[in-house]
Amino acid sequence: MSILARDQRTATTPADEGKMVAEAEAALADIALVREGVGRVIFGQEAVVERTLVALLAGGHALLVGVPGLAKTKLVETLGIVLGLDARRVQFTPDLMPSDILGSEVMEQDEKGRRSFRFLHGPIFAQLLMADEINRASPRTQSALLQSMQEYHVTVAGHRYDLPSPFHVLATQNPLEQEGTYPLPEAQLDRFLMQIDILYPELDAERRILLETTGIEEAKAVNVLSPERLKEIQALIRRMPVPESVVEAILTLVRSARPGLGNPETDRHVGWGPGPRASQALTLCARARALYDGRLAPSVDDVRALAEPILQHRMALTFAARAEGMSVRDVIGRLVAALG
Repeated sequence: MSILARDQRTATTPADEGKMVAEAEAALADIALVREGVGRVIFGQEAVVERTLVALLAGGHALLVGVPGLAKTKLVETLGIVLGLDARRVQFTPDLMPSDILGSEVMEQDEKGRRSFRFLHGPIFAQLLMADEINRASPRTQSALLQSMQEYHVTVAGHRYDLPSPFHVLATQNPLEQEGTYPLPEAQLDRFLMQIDILYPELDAERRILLETTGIEEAKAVNVLSPERLKEIQALIRRMPVPESVVEAILTLVRSARPGLGNPETDRHVGWGPGPRASQALTLCARARALYDGRLAPSVDDVRALAEPILQHRMALTFAARAEGMSVRDVIGRLVAALG
């Protein structure tokens, strides 16, 4: 446990170390229950489940990208039940208005004829909001949601209304059908802690899906955690020490992804790169992944594993790179390999 004392920015007493170790062990037991609860309903997709839970444990939002039928909605519903969160779902459509998400004021008249306005809360006032096919809504509606994700409150008719705590958004997007959609601008994509790509399941997982979801009985999720306990684990993750080697790896990786900072390959292939929010996301998620994996401090391996979901939606290729058939994943893979 000496790493705790060695990497803290302030002096850490043995009592503090012991308390944190005990808190971490209790958190590990709770996270194990969450993993088991999700695994009863979601088969395979271990990487997707891990990344989604890491995003929630880190206190952020995630964008789930995958073709229809890969259990994106089922995953969000299951997480809401297992984590004990008040969860709601909004199907995004081109005619969806900001007030359909945020809420609106209505005029009421009492028995004496006096009129007043009352605010009707929209579905965003939930602890876990599923924004289904977010790119089908107009930019105005997208902006209303994404602003709330950043500021954790809404303003209607000059009045501020705070969102519940914890508050998480898991948005979904179909990468294939782009007709009639409004792609999220890069500045708004940056609000998402991660972009999680959902691929087709492995053979064994798909066989289990066939056998266990087409009968009379189907596995159901059960609650194993409370929102208050989730907030405690999120606070613990923010207190976890980060070794200097991990800090340097994060800075090296993020800065090497920006053009104009001395990396010839990045200058040639990257039009614009990730900002400081990417470094913050990598630091938080590396801590959360370490705890998820049963460790009390993150390692450079966590940075390598999280580079793609955290950086890919915060970068854009040059025209020349796209003409060569390169993808953002290819660029990130090379940058990660250069970390050594």
